[in-house]
Amino acid sequence: MQFEVTVPAVPVKPHRMLPIFHQMANSFVEAGIDVVKNTGKKISCKAGCGACCRQAVPIAESEVYQIAELVENMPEPRRTVIRERFRKAAEHFHKIGWYERFIDHQRKAPEKEPDEAIRQGIEIVLEYFYEGIPCPFLEDESCSIHPNRPVACREYLVTTPAENCATPSPQGIRVVDLLIKPSRALRKLGSRGKMAAEGFPILTRALELAAKYPEDFEEKTGPEWMKEFFEILTQKAIPKDGDVRDEPQQGNFSRTEPDS
Repeated sequence: MQFEVTVPAVPVKPHRMLPIFHQMANSFVEAGIDVVKNTGKKISCKAGCGACCRQAVPIAESEVYQIAELVENMPEPRRTVIRERFRKAAEHFHKIGWYERFIDHQRKAPEKEPDEAIRQGIEIVLEYFYEGIPCPFLEDESCSIHPNRPVACREYLVTTPAENCATPSPQGIRVVDLLIKPSRALRKLGSRGKMAAEGFPILTRALELAAKYPEDFEEKTGPEWMKEFFEILTQKAIPKDGDVRDEPQQGNFSRTEPDS
């Protein structure tokens, strides 16, 4: 894949780069959709089908502050309504101890056999799902912040019947396999490690975590953030000419200097 993006020439915080990473994620997802269509299958996901919006959505530290800022900039009374949804969701999962069990699982998973860790991970995320608590941004079974939704949400698409999503399982759900998942790199980009004790952030805790851990990201220019992002994504150093050449299955990437 080859594409061009315009990035800030001046130093910025990583969450200011999110619109660019959203654009990139969309490109990778569209490539995955094309592969699905070429096999004769189709994507089941569509507006009005919000089952996945009750899942434990993992987000990056940068997305924590983006979401908090997004809510803060909403006009009243919507801002108060959304804040209250976040408060109730976080309160619920703290009350039943889910966040704490999730954090404990994340901490102990590396010490367990891979199959056992995966099985327990599936069990705990299904436990979250069956609580039936919707994303605070879900309205009429559709995402009310669709253009600004987290990268993990963009990457989640299924080809199995929509009704299967009401009772998700590895056997009943076929997720579109993406060659590249930017969300994984994004979780590391600019991370200060301050939320390490939380496992990794879950969307419903975004406002709580933004208040608990005030933002103190360092600033870098757009090209510097892009270089770091692609080095995390490809696990390779970016040559000075800005190009990364790799095997066909991993694709080709090029970085351009900013226009502004």
